Amino acid sequence: MTSDKIKKIVLAYSGGLDTSIILKWLQDRYDCEVVTFTADLGQQEEIEPAREKAAGLGVREIYIEDVREEFAREYIFPMFRANAVYEGEYMLGTSIARPLIAKWLVKIAESTGADAISHGATGKGNDQVRFELNAYALNPEIKIVAPWREWELGSRDSLVAYARQHGLPVDDRFSHSMDANLLHISYEGGELEDPWVTPADTIWRWTVSLQDAPNEPENIEVGFQHGDPVAIDGEKLTPAAMMERLNALGVRHGIGRADLVENRYVGMKSRGCYETPGGTILLKAHRAIESITLDREVAHLKDELMPRYAKLIYNGYWFSPEREVMQTMIDQSQQVVDGQVRLELYKGNVTVLGRWSENSLYDETIATFEDDGGAYQQRDAEGFIKLNALRMRVATSKGRQRSSD
Repeated sequence: MTSDKIKKIVLAYSGGLDTSIILKWLQDRYDCEVVTFTADLGQQEEIEPAREKAAGLGVREIYIEDVREEFAREYIFPMFRANAVYEGEYMLGTSIARPLIAKWLVKIAESTGADAISHGATGKGNDQVRFELNAYALNPEIKIVAPWREWELGSRDSLVAYARQHGLPVDDRFSHSMDANLLHISYEGGELEDPWVTPADTIWRWTVSLQDAPNEPENIEVGFQHGDPVAIDGEKLTPAAMMERLNALGVRHGIGRADLVENRYVGMKSRGCYETPGGTILLKAHRAIESITLDREVAHLKDELMPRYAKLIYNGYWFSPEREVMQTMIDQSQQVVDGQVRLELYKGNVTVLGRWSENSLYDETIATFEDDGGAYQQRDAEGFIKLNALRMRVATSKGRQRSSD
């Protein structure tokens, strides 16, 4: 990309070292005006210092937006209606935030007359794909500047040297790349790049260790409406407040730590550590309320589609037509997912104690081991079994060998 084509760039700006370097580099390399956008996603740190840093670097248009409610309501909750988990473990905390940031970058670019957006994702990671696929879905003509794919600053040491050369403050306290929002906090890099190395206890910034978690369990009751959590112990909460409350509960009881190796979309394997305290509680509760409200085949269909849905989010296809079609189906299934789930939180575990719904399909009269008064005719099961066995009986009678022979 040639610099004479760019007049104004909107940068996704955290105020940290990497994006501060990018801001300075964009100003020097493209000799253009840079607009900064900082999102409050519930990362539990002060956002306003980003304004001071951007202003100190000569930025005149600075956008800082509190998007916590939008993030929880329009992104986290729809994803949890699907019970989405990538590769059986990763709860998509970073992945689900990227389309929202991309949306705001495009929105601000349009309102300020900028012709390009920029991000701090490296050329090795998933985030570059997520930011850019979602941005192009919203504005096919937007230009994208990805400094990590252009500059010669290929290491942490070279970044630090560049920062010091240009008088940018350098914080050497943390050796890991971290990302935090309402759903999770993640850690990558440093000693974690060796998958055999056990993470140091000091890496975990949110949750208490199991040894330090309370010795007494805590019971809570989560209320659901149309598949979304709406109340804890009878207290109604906004989507963002719900995630904050669930996080606080999970943090206190050491819930939601994960150490995993995942398959990145760009082709490599990557090791990361994650804390998803509130999300871990929410997933357990949501599956519990679905267990009594969803028809069997609807529930099974959702489970079959979930890995595909999760992969779409992981790979950056939130605004794709296929994800939106799947979301429509998922949301339709959630119309009956109302009720209460009672949980026990104890030393890293989330245990379901009970579930109730006016829309429950659980019929105790039919399911009982006691006298059901004729509600279920057990003799009917004989014909059901024989009909389902017919094809296998025929195959065996025709001499077909079974794999176990």
